[in-house]
Amino acid sequence: MAKKTPPPGARISTELADVDYALPGTLARRFMRCGKDNCRCKADPPALHGPYLHWTRTVAGKTVTRTLTEDQATRYQAWFDNARRLRDIATDVEARSLDAFNKAEGPPSKSTR
Repeated sequence: MAKKTPPPGARISTELADVDYALPGTLARRFMRCGKDNCRCKADPPALHGPYLHWTRTVAGKTVTRTLTEDQATRYQAWFDNARRLRDIATDVEARSLDAFNKAEGPPSKSTR
């Protein structure tokens, strides 16, 4: 007998139960130039400074960036991963909801405006 697939809501509840903390935003590893004229970062080829780990997110409509140490980035990587999982789950729920709505109500009609 074939194994029955659990409903999506049960799967989502199980996935959400595993999430304890989630940090929104992006963690990026950047190499940069400085402002000194005779620095190695201005050479040909340049030897850029870094890596610098920048955590960027939006707070109250403004971009906020914080520099993290390698140790901090390692310690909180799971929280960044959890935030990505939450976004993926929300996207999946929205897509399935739109599909169910369109199946129930039919495709959207074209506007005459």
